[in-house]
Amino acid sequence: MENQQSDLEGDRQYCELCGKMENLLKCGRCRSSFYCSKEHQKQDWKKHKLICKEVDKPLLPKEKPGEGPPPGDSKKHREKRNSEQADSAPLPQTPNTDAPADRDEEVGSNTPTTPTPNGQTSLSPQKLATECIVPCMNKHGICVVDNFLGAETGLGILENVKALYKTGRFTDGQLVSQKSDSTKDIRGDKITWIEGKEPGCEKISFLMSRMDDLIRHCNGKLGNFTINGRTKAMVACYPGNGTGYVRHVDNPNGDGRCVTCIYYLNRDWNAKEHGGLLRIFPEGKAQFADIEPKFDRLLFFWSDRRNPHEVQPAFSTRYAITVWYFDADERARAKEKYLTGAGEKGVKVELNKSSDSS
Repeated sequence: MENQQSDLEGDRQYCELCGKMENLLKCGRCRSSFYCSKEHQKQDWKKHKLICKEVDKPLLPKEKPGEGPPPGDSKKHREKRNSEQADSAPLPQTPNTDAPADRDEEVGSNTPTTPTPNGQTSLSPQKLATECIVPCMNKHGICVVDNFLGAETGLGILENVKALYKTGRFTDGQLVSQKSDSTKDIRGDKITWIEGKEPGCEKISFLMSRMDDLIRHCNGKLGNFTINGRTKAMVACYPGNGTGYVRHVDNPNGDGRCVTCIYYLNRDWNAKEHGGLLRIFPEGKAQFADIEPKFDRLLFFWSDRRNPHEVQPAFSTRYAITVWYFDADERARAKEKYLTGAGEKGVKVELNKSSDSS
């Protein structure tokens, strides 16, 4: 690996294993993935090797053999790359309406993603980010990606979540600004926070790294935001007894969160029978968007006042994993307000413990 040279570039990269953004090292082979240490690179190699490709030029003099992952057979890598390019599917199209969908249509439901044999979308993270997520977010403020990781990986994540739930670590979801004891009247979910290093959370960690990968490719293109960090992953469960979450905004007070990213884990979900829709009310629009919490579905939307939303009562156990990404400038201002005591109580929270659930 080689040390990252540009401070600006470093602010826009993440450790593939833990999400850390400081003092990063670049994979000496593909030069497109980053790690905070050689140890994390070694730990992540089993999954990174599936996407790591040699660049089409000789090693630079300062790159010594053995610094990066094992080089493997470059001929096989070239053949695999050519095969993947030949088999690439048409790019997803952004929704074809200027306004969000009404009650009978989901935003993104007409956004096709062609799955590979094991179920996940066939698009590379870079193409998915730059040619689907970026234009869809900038036009609608909401983007849905189906078949994100494939059934096998999705089931592995679901197993991690169910095992985690059985440990009793989940607690009642809290409000960012806690003013009364009526939280359960507002939200009925159970949550826990995951950093990604916890035993038994390896698949959740993999999901987080893939989310980070997409955001890295989107960065600098999502509105005017410069994303330089994220929260831990919030794993949420609505127990299925009619619980939901009333209409709210994730970031109403400028706490730094700019993009909400949610991954759903609910197999064979039928909204008519199970409820649990995420209903988004885009600012300035007469219509609303209904998002079903379908298995292996990834959802992005702006975290601020542009997207008030609610979780309608769920009558079957409903799981989701949420990560919020920070805008550098707004996050810095929020920290300053927190440190000086000049901000509102809604800002005075440890931001990686923000407790909104969708």
